[in-house]
Amino acid sequence: MDNQVKRAVFFDFDGVIMDTESSYTIFWDAQGVKYLGKENFGAQIKGMTLTQIYDKYFLGMEQAQQKIRQGLDELEENMSYEYVAGVVPFIEELRQAGISTAVVTSSNKKKMENVYRAYPQFTAQFDRILTADLFKRSKPDPDCFLLGMEIFGTTPENTYVFEDSFHGLQAGRSSGVVVIGLATTNPREAIADKADSVIDDFRDMTVAKMIGITRKV
Repeated sequence: MDNQVKRAVFFDFDGVIMDTESSYTIFWDAQGVKYLGKENFGAQIKGMTLTQIYDKYFLGMEQAQQKIRQGLDELEENMSYEYVAGVVPFIEELRQAGISTAVVTSSNKKKMENVYRAYPQFTAQFDRILTADLFKRSKPDPDCFLLGMEIFGTTPENTYVFEDSFHGLQAGRSSGVVVIGLATTNPREAIADKADSVIDDFRDMTVAKMIGITRKV
């Protein structure tokens, strides 16, 4: 490994670091049926911010928005946050290799405070935590990853993004980085053409394997 090359790795949070997507799917499926008469609504809004969901599906429905926000706050306060298999030792290997790491998430500060209460050591695992309030435009726009590269002084070919949602994968693609998709939220075949490599979890991922992944032309 060339230790002179400055590298950075960006992790989405939900479905990448923490296995929370099933809880969100159940919640949003229920909201879709209740307010919109839509089945399987959770799959339709994967990777979207709450503002994006409101603007697209609940515009002008202020009472519904308020009820959803209350329900979401309660869900996130009581949610069981479980690490995706293999991610903790992989993050530690990155740190030992001197590679910069950041969480780059569309989650807001309030949601992340729930995570910090569950895992007081969480922030110490990364160099930075970049939340939605820091970006002018959320995923699928690439602003979050462009900001991360600016902060760490890395170039796209030496920056790696781990994402699970379509919006996140698109944001990674648009920023020019190496995109590694996790099949935790969507099937492998659904994201294969949107990522440079696809993994099920981090149990077989190493720094050497990651660096060996190159961008598809």
